Amino acid sequence: MTDDPYLWLEEVTGETALDWVRERNTVAVAELTGGARFSGLRDGIREVLDADDRIPYIRRRGAHLYNLWQDAANPRGLWRRTTLESYRTDDPDWELVLDIDALAKAEDESWVWQGATVLRPDYRRALIELSRGGADATVVREFDLETKSFVEDGFTLPEAKSRVGWIDEDRIYVGTDFGAGSLTVSGYPRIAKEWRRGTPLTEALTVFEGKPDDVSAGAYHDPTEGFERDFVYRNLDFYRMEKFLRRPGGELVKVDVPEDAETSAHREWLLISTRSSWTVGDVTYPAGALLAARFDDFLAGGRDLTVLFEPDEHTSLSYHVWTRNHLIIASLQDVKSRFEVLTPDEGWARAPLAGVPEVGAADILGTNSDVDDEYFLDASGYTQPATLQRGEIGGDVEVLKRAPAFFDADGLSTTQHFATSDDGTRIPYFVVGQENDGPTLMTGYGGFEVSLTPSYSGTVGRGWLARGGTYVVANIRGGGEYGPEWHQSVQKERRLRVYEDFAAVARDLVARGITTPQRLGIQGGSNGGLLMGVMLTRYPELFGAIVCQVPLLDMRRYHKLLAGASWMAEYGDPDEPEEWAYLREYSPYQNVAADRPYPPTFILTSTRDDRVHPGHARKMMARLAELGHDVRYYENIEGGHGAAADNEQLAFKWALVFEFLWQRLGG
Repeated sequence: MTDDPYLWLEEVTGETALDWVRERNTVAVAELTGGARFSGLRDGIREVLDADDRIPYIRRRGAHLYNLWQDAANPRGLWRRTTLESYRTDDPDWELVLDIDALAKAEDESWVWQGATVLRPDYRRALIELSRGGADATVVREFDLETKSFVEDGFTLPEAKSRVGWIDEDRIYVGTDFGAGSLTVSGYPRIAKEWRRGTPLTEALTVFEGKPDDVSAGAYHDPTEGFERDFVYRNLDFYRMEKFLRRPGGELVKVDVPEDAETSAHREWLLISTRSSWTVGDVTYPAGALLAARFDDFLAGGRDLTVLFEPDEHTSLSYHVWTRNHLIIASLQDVKSRFEVLTPDEGWARAPLAGVPEVGAADILGTNSDVDDEYFLDASGYTQPATLQRGEIGGDVEVLKRAPAFFDADGLSTTQHFATSDDGTRIPYFVVGQENDGPTLMTGYGGFEVSLTPSYSGTVGRGWLARGGTYVVANIRGGGEYGPEWHQSVQKERRLRVYEDFAAVARDLVARGITTPQRLGIQGGSNGGLLMGVMLTRYPELFGAIVCQVPLLDMRRYHKLLAGASWMAEYGDPDEPEEWAYLREYSPYQNVAADRPYPPTFILTSTRDDRVHPGHARKMMARLAELGHDVRYYENIEGGHGAAADNEQLAFKWALVFEFLWQRLGG
């Protein structure tokens, strides 16, 4: 395609475009919602999402544990808190802090909770972020956690993709849309300012500026007592950063590490995660390592580095998190979670984290690093409901909450297999289900270092597994399952390997007798939606149905739409002829063919998605329909990048997806 006849569909809220959307929604809803199965799917998924006995996940802020609770009566949510002592009981005593539904009704706004930044160490004030319909752009308002009310004449920001953080009770760092030139080409803040209470935003002091072509720039304050520090940074692209210590007088001292390394400070320590090999003196540290140095020594030029983690063929670093006196390192070993505890005061002595359940995957949900060695750990598997534990390093581990089983897992098994991609690389994947002749649903992502680890989903369980379906998760390259190389080996001109990997898993499923192409459906969203688009246009013979959600599909224009410019480090720059040459090979919108049979396809997106432009999905739908292919379309008018603003919308969306798959694959 040299000329794009559907550019008008990029007008997100244009009336002509929205009329087109509503017409397609009507057709899809009529096709998919008429039967009893759809109602059962929708109601069953809604029960999971609104279940009173699901785990109320918490975040510690001082003496309280905070939770956002959504259910049928409170679709937008209750922000509430309790104590650890009360949380341990079967029926905690929750104190209401903010009712999002009541606020939305009072202000006649479709508010969606997007989080709160709370002032440490007293936890008395918060900067609450609310978005309209689930967009990334938010309104910021200061909130008093003692009076449980918004602060009159407090810090407030209008709707924008802002970044805010406390310095002290009377000052915050802010990056927002200050006017012309204040945002990067990706639409994120370019300028960081220090804003003092009681002064207009126009008088805020500029402390740092990035460049227009950067992804973003910002500033933050570390309030750890005795180790108070301020940092400014610029994200050169999605994977490269420059960071500086900002001294009290405003002097900037560079944290001198490779641009693609990530750094963090905790008390006297600086931790460095490498994405590429790094030679310091006579020593070369590998990509995917975690290194430690004393912060002040490193900034003064010292390079005494200790290796805390080094990857191998099967094991990669996932993340690390501090308690007051210890460092917890989370890693993946062939996509299974592992945890170690390191103690710097004992020469970085290491020991396994006690009490981690032997299930598919686990995550540290929070610590209390200012105060003690507490941690919260959540663990689940594809067929094992979640367990929330609390522990203290060196002490006892207690189970705080167990999630109910939302589907019958009797007879279901989870196995891991490896497919061989076109270049010989072994690609792991998980198969969940029972031995039967039911259909198979396969998902994947393959980008941005995102790892797909085993976890429990009541939605997938109710909508697919309990009805006799088999579920497959492909850990294709582009993710973080095996460290930086697993991702970097498929960036830009090597991107086709991602799609070869996914196709290899599909073929392996057939070769093992697990499914057939006619009974194999696939689903993915965002970058995974791009994956679906490529499968549709390059490998249509491998699949019986495709679900493509909030996708990128027009790789000729993706960098001009919303946040798209921030992803050029992943995909490439289509304005550069040599880079468009390889993007052109797989860009789904440009590769739709009239004379090639395609499996039935369902495209879903959200009008309020201000990250991946809904124009991608709209134009792909229009192009496929123009050429007579079997395609339907649903666009939620709310929902943001998650394509749903509350549980009712989420249940409806997933019921549409599963109904489509059962109709096309059920046999």
